[in-house]
Amino acid sequence: MGPLNGYTVIELAGIGPAPMGGMILADMGAEVIRIDRVAGASQLAMKDVSARGKKSVVINLKDSGGIETLLRMLENADVLIDPFRPGVCEKLGIGPDVCLARNPKLVFARMTGWGQDGPLARAAGHDINYISLTGALYAMGRKGEKPVPPLNLVGDMGGGGMLLVNGVLAALLETTNSGRGQVIDAAMVDGAAQLMWMFHGLHDIGMWDATRRESNLLDGGAHFYDTYECSDGEYVSIGSIEPQFYALLKQHAELSEEDFGDQNNAEKWPEMKAKLEAVFKQKSQAQWCDIMEGTDVCFAPVLSFVDAPAHPANVARQTYIDVDGLTQPAPAPRFSRTPSGVAHAGPRAGQDSDTVLAAMGFGESEIAALKQSGAIA
Repeated sequence: MGPLNGYTVIELAGIGPAPMGGMILADMGAEVIRIDRVAGASQLAMKDVSARGKKSVVINLKDSGGIETLLRMLENADVLIDPFRPGVCEKLGIGPDVCLARNPKLVFARMTGWGQDGPLARAAGHDINYISLTGALYAMGRKGEKPVPPLNLVGDMGGGGMLLVNGVLAALLETTNSGRGQVIDAAMVDGAAQLMWMFHGLHDIGMWDATRRESNLLDGGAHFYDTYECSDGEYVSIGSIEPQFYALLKQHAELSEEDFGDQNNAEKWPEMKAKLEAVFKQKSQAQWCDIMEGTDVCFAPVLSFVDAPAHPANVARQTYIDVDGLTQPAPAPRFSRTPSGVAHAGPRAGQDSDTVLAAMGFGESEIAALKQSGAIA
């Protein structure tokens, strides 16, 4: 059932953070109805993890009948997720003013890269650009080498999808008190900036050099917080920051006090890292797991996302699930009384048009007429 059972979310089809946000809301029990396009509907949606648990209605948003259909649906909805660039919904005739006039309690959640205003608002962009402008990308990579994109996790997903969900949940809570909806401006550049909060504080007190990569505590500069290659070519990760954890690292890796005793002397980090690299290459990843995994060394093998579901810890916690033959992350977080879940895999584009519209008060003849006119499919 999930904690959001009873809420209805209309998600205009998009890519990246908007469908991720819709997926999380669907996992939590909301009825998420994706509005797919008439043209370009693809069977690839069947393998789109973010489409899980959602329903699909195909509406032609360039048709006046399609626009009116969507507005009528919004009268029965709690949230609209807008994944378009600023101004697109207004041009279509479904901007916030129009939608809130039809449903004053509607949460109109807008997900963009650069935000709804500012000099870059209408420019194209991707994750790599948003994290470039916030200092996140600059900080990632090896010393003397170019910055390394962290997939699209920081801008799109962490700075975008998670921020979107956070805004929607907060707005829904506020609506229960005020009885009024509002517009959410969720920008990936804002979210990426928020994710960098800690480094601003560390820099201010002199504990982080923002001008250099691989020179600080958490960017691979410290020998006790990095990845190391093993004898079999696989890797392990070490995060032995606290003194008691570092002591265990020295114990389990049989590191001498003479070579590794001065843990926080940054000038010695490169030397100690070179020595630690030699140590980890003496054993395979599996051997190091036997020695360190489950201890307070703060250790883990570096796994591919294909191998991760088979790790015993992930199996025990059921961190991954199988939905129609596709292995994917399980819903999170976990609720004790109203657990989240995945009702079904991603729908075929338009497969729920008739049932969704009928449930929202459209008669059979109306639905047939809308199909005949090309407003829906």
